Amino acid sequence: MSDLIKRQKVYDYLNQLGFAFSVTEHPAIFSIDEMKSLGLFLKGDVCKNLFLRDSAGKRHFLVTLPNDKVAPLKVLQQTLGTSRLSFASQERLAHYLNLVQGEVTPLGILNDDEREVELVFDAALEGNPCLGVHPNDSTATVWISFADLYRVVEAHGNRIHIVALGD
Repeated sequence: MSDLIKRQKVYDYLNQLGFAFSVTEHPAIFSIDEMKSLGLFLKGDVCKNLFLRDSAGKRHFLVTLPNDKVAPLKVLQQTLGTSRLSFASQERLAHYLNLVQGEVTPLGILNDDEREVELVFDAALEGNPCLGVHPNDSTATVWISFADLYRVVEAHGNRIHIVALGD
């Protein structure tokens, strides 16, 4: 599936649910530092996203947190009641979310037809009126409220965890 088709799938889903959002198009970016250099943080809070797996490879987690936070994997492991967590491979990312490195986004769950990936939101994001996430393509940023982003995941049917990840 091409990036434009993946992106349009996101826009169509958001429109179908009636959620307010805006889009900023930009050159392909693959890191928080690149987003900062483009000045994207002036519009809202850009999220950091991690794709993790448990040691058995049976559970997969997409973790979304503020861009300036570090995800304490041991805290996540204990809170989620799972075995040791580590970063999932590019192959797993492609298999479960049809994404590549640099495109990881909570909107990637729209590609998870089996609803196998669990979404973990840092509690610090709750109530935020303007979060920036990729629309399954690193050449654009979707601006959406936390409440609507949560409802997107909820409507899709993936399991959701809200976890306090500390400072």
